[in-house]
Amino acid sequence: MAGGDGSESEWAKALRENTGGFEAIDTFEKEMKMKGLMKGGSQGDVKLSANANLVQWLSKEGDVYLSEQSSWGEAPHPMAISTDTKDEITNESSGRGLLARRDINDGDELLKIPMKMCMTKANARKALGKDALPSEINEYLAIACHLIFEKFVMADQSYWKPYLDVLPTVNEVSPTFTWSEDDLAFLEGSPVIAATKSLQMKLKREYDALLGGDNGLVAKFPERFPKEHFTLENWTWAFTMLFSRAIRLRNLSQGETLALVPYADLINHSPFSQAYIDARQSGDWLFKNGDEEVILYADRGYRRMEQIYISYGPKSNAELLLLYGFAVERNPFNSVDVTVSIAPRTTSFIKELNDENIPVDPLAEEKLQFLESVGRANTVDFPCYADRYPTEMLEYLRLMQMTPDDTRGKPLNAFDYSRTISPGNEAAVLTSVIEAVTRQLKKYPQTEEEDNALIKDKSLFRLLSYNQRMAIRHRRNEKRLLKRTIAALEKQIIKQGLDAEDLARAEGSTLGKVLPGDERKYGLKQKTALEDRLDKMGLPVDLK
Repeated sequence: MAGGDGSESEWAKALRENTGGFEAIDTFEKEMKMKGLMKGGSQGDVKLSANANLVQWLSKEGDVYLSEQSSWGEAPHPMAISTDTKDEITNESSGRGLLARRDINDGDELLKIPMKMCMTKANARKALGKDALPSEINEYLAIACHLIFEKFVMADQSYWKPYLDVLPTVNEVSPTFTWSEDDLAFLEGSPVIAATKSLQMKLKREYDALLGGDNGLVAKFPERFPKEHFTLENWTWAFTMLFSRAIRLRNLSQGETLALVPYADLINHSPFSQAYIDARQSGDWLFKNGDEEVILYADRGYRRMEQIYISYGPKSNAELLLLYGFAVERNPFNSVDVTVSIAPRTTSFIKELNDENIPVDPLAEEKLQFLESVGRANTVDFPCYADRYPTEMLEYLRLMQMTPDDTRGKPLNAFDYSRTISPGNEAAVLTSVIEAVTRQLKKYPQTEEEDNALIKDKSLFRLLSYNQRMAIRHRRNEKRLLKRTIAALEKQIIKQGLDAEDLARAEGSTLGKVLPGDERKYGLKQKTALEDRLDKMGLPVDLK
């Protein structure tokens, strides 16, 4: 869009002049209003003015070309800001977004934003002082402080005001860590509740450690960190913005960095998009000026007025709901964390149970030692997907289901747990997964059928709040996924002949026994959400 409040009107005027008539432009203006691109009400006017101010600021301060008109060496900018977009399946509002002004081809350049226009840790340290924010401070904490300072302390005097004015409110984003207890109750049974509570406590701890107390920044630097503005409420707002909008730029010359990228962060998420925002050196292929910029290319063709999407990464609906405030229907990356626990039947454990009918596992102590050596506990959460379950879960369970008949005197670390140990071991493994998934399903107070009936009753469903509607859809989809996991496991048991009695054990083999149907899967290990979590925690991923 061109800078100034009247950019959309000017666009419409140009079309009127070029078409020589009013019928086409009347239709065009009507479509623009429907898309949230032209004025059509007081609230829309405020948002449109904020959009125009952002465009003008980027153009003036960053020399960002966002005009719909071509210029010397610059093609017309292909996108426009919509004040309100809709989810194509649920018809729920998804806030601001970017639409195609014209037809866009696969590979077209969509935007270029200079790094100097982005909010980063470096900007935060410059604004608030390196004495307050040392070099080793976490990026999220530094940028959160900067957001609060610019939004609430500097306010109308902030250099970043045009950008801050288009940021949504906490309620407009509505990630689960900001939900009320009443809304969270609609997620009863879902693992999202535990993740939400954990994140809430973590944010409070980080706030207290950095800002609160006698040694906190509020006490040490009251002029830069006034207590009336650096509140827990504003801290929550800042992290709502960061979790839902911050982009990790990986191709910078000084290494990767976390950044809030004005304009680019208006683009909504699709799990089917292959487009990712990243950075590069400014200039053309021959002359580089040493500066860096954020860049995005179209991953497919778009029709005029179609919404542009990028990918926020292969995230499950639990992650999206927790951090971004929405979930995606038919999400190919959706998963449900299932707790798998095999009690180590040590002598002391059996003695505590005081049950003579439960035998001691002669391998229990060795299993615990092996788990400790690879950084695992005997209770682990694994993500189950609609069409698969992680290799790491099978590796863990194959170890925990080992018997002396399997080992025949060999140590547990001599076995390759990425492959089937024996038919008897594999049957016990898959059966234990079914039991774990079934236990997870029983945690929900409502059935999938009851959720479906509520969603189909549109008049009643619309009476619920946005958070409650999202919760019902999410818990319904979790149940669907878990049921599919059980069906896939039962099918695999039958296919591999593991439903027979007196199945053979490994007889000491350390190579594993390939069962029917295993050949195609072997060697095709997929990266899972668990691996990502373990990588970030610095823990080993493979049991072998």
